[in-house]
Amino acid sequence: MSSRLVGVGVGPGDPELVTVKGVNALREAEVVVVPVMDTGERGRAEATVLHYVPEEKVVRVVFALNERSDRARREAAWDAAGERVAELLRGHGAVAFATIGDPNVYSTFTYLAQTIAELVPGTVVETVPGITAMQDLAARSGAVLTEGTEPLTLVPVTAGSAVLKEALAGPGTVVAYKFGRQAHEVADALRETGRIGDAVWGSALGLTEESIRPAAELDGTPLPYLSTLISPARRDGGRGGKL
Repeated sequence: MSSRLVGVGVGPGDPELVTVKGVNALREAEVVVVPVMDTGERGRAEATVLHYVPEEKVVRVVFALNERSDRARREAAWDAAGERVAELLRGHGAVAFATIGDPNVYSTFTYLAQTIAELVPGTVVETVPGITAMQDLAARSGAVLTEGTEPLTLVPVTAGSAVLKEALAGPGTVVAYKFGRQAHEVADALRETGRIGDAVWGSALGLTEESIRPAAELDGTPLPYLSTLISPARRDGGRGGKL
């Protein structure tokens, strides 16, 4: 039988936001892989997983999660991680990979699955969706993501502030991920487009260090890397105005 690799979305940090299907997938797998940085500290995915499976079932695999500039080093780390997971797949029928948020939204799992397809041909790759940071921030802040015919644009600020400005110039809600290190540029973009008033940002959602604030309070101070921003669409038509 073919081995099976399952990418499991474990949400943005609050262990109560893992789906029932996600918990079942973690428990049914013979091994649960969690990505860690080369510095070795426990990440959100690992901390969440340990609420549901015993530590001896968890395998920590180093990924270059914090490497942004040295492509060669990043590629080497991905190759090494892929080899480690491939080794696990050769010895186990089912391996789960836990990723924060959703495995199909800006996830390390995407790169791992591509590598495994080359290293262990025939491996069945599946994903279990997870709750995203934008959904959690919307719930905790009261921000409505979409109404009626409004579009929703998700932008990683690592792509540059120009991409964010272009999205903010549009008609719908804009969500920005990974903007903490560029908080100053994000605040400027919101002010320039007249969209700072209703915008909200959050970090460490569901954790003891959670912070949720109006974007108007952004003062240029760097924020945690995984901070999330929601800039709701302009809504002037009253209830159902966008239908």
